Parts: sequence; C-alpha cells; structure tokens
Amino acid sequence: MPDFRMEQAHGGRVAGLDEAGRGPLAGPVLAAAVVFAAPPPPALAALLDDSKKLSAARRDAAFAALVAARGQGLLDFGIAAASAAEIGQLNILRATQLAMARALARLGAVPALALVDGNQAPPLPCPVRCVVGGDGASLSIAAASILAKVTRDRAMARIDRRWPGYGFAGHQGYPTAAHRAALARLGPCPHHRRGFGPVDRALPAFS
Repeated sequence: MPDFRMEQAHGGRVAGLDEAGRGPLAGPVLAAAVVFAAPPPPALAALLDDSKKLSAARRDAAFAALVAARGQGLLDFGIAAASAAEIGQLNILRATQLAMARALARLGAVPALALVDGNQAPPLPCPVRCVVGGDGASLSIAAASILAKVTRDRAMARIDRRWPGYGFAGHQGYPTAAHRAALARLGPCPHHRRGFGPVDRALPAFS
C-alpha cells in the first residue's frame, strides 16, 4: 500500500504527479498533481491506491473524498489535459509531459519537489524525482492517479454522448476489439489520435 514516507523524507511542499490515458486510441491524456499539507488522515489514506487496482466505485469514492479534503485545506491539487490534437502534434510522451506541467501550474504554489510516476522526468519548474510504480508507493502519487483517471473517464463519457457509435464510455478509448471494429466501420472521429497506427490505417477509407 502507498504511504507518506517519501514526502516526509524530503520535507517541505512535495507534489505527487501521475497521468491517465497514455494507451488509448482516442481522447485526451489527463494528469494530476497533488500536495498534502500534512500526512493525510487515516480514513483518507485508506481510500488511496494505484487507480488501476481500484474498482470504479472505489475510485469515485476516493475522488469525492479528495475533493472534500481540499475544501478542508488538507491538500491542494491541479488537474489538466492535453487534447487528442496535441497528442497528434507532439507525440504521446511530450503531450503527457505537457499535461503534467499544466497540472502542476494549477497548484497554489510551485512545490519544492515533484514525485512523478514512471521513469521519464517531465520539464517542470521544480526538482523532479521519478518513481517507478509510484502510484503504489506514494500517497501523493496515488491520489494523483485517482484524480486523473476519474476525470478522464468522465471526459470519455461526455465524448461518448457526442459520438455514440464508438462505445467510448465503455472502453475509454482503449484499443479493444469493439473499439477497433467501430473504428473500421465508422472511421476516426475528431477525438481519435492521429499518429496511432489503428487510427492512421482507418483514415484512407474515410478521407
């Protein structure tokens, strides 16, 4: 389970950053940055883990608890995205790093350190420490993973209402068999990511 040891070892204002949505064929990539003012209360900490390990209901409950905790002054967070168009222009790695920089910029102040899930440091206006598997090790990163994942899932549900033929609300843009079949049948929509093989291969038939 994630804990607060990395944050406490550094001291000062430490942000945890994570992303959601690097692998899909469609939709934005989301990132979140989270700074706890102090070790989170046990009841809140118990809700936090790598978002991939949590059910949708548990993620929603943790998301609501984090929003409430921000209202109580227990933490600060920022959430931001890079669009499908930006992913096509920049590539997914650079777009993810852009979303992280935007999320960090939405914090009330620049942190003394950013703990970033993964092994590639984004360009940020503060020192960065990469933590492989960080969403299962750091409570700040785990919180960021939940905020990013829930926000992205909700964004894909909204996209699904505008483009209902693709099933975005079910697969969130990931390359499932159903999504690939819809892509072949309907062609790409404006939220599909150019530069991703299955999307690019479907373009000529609908151009």
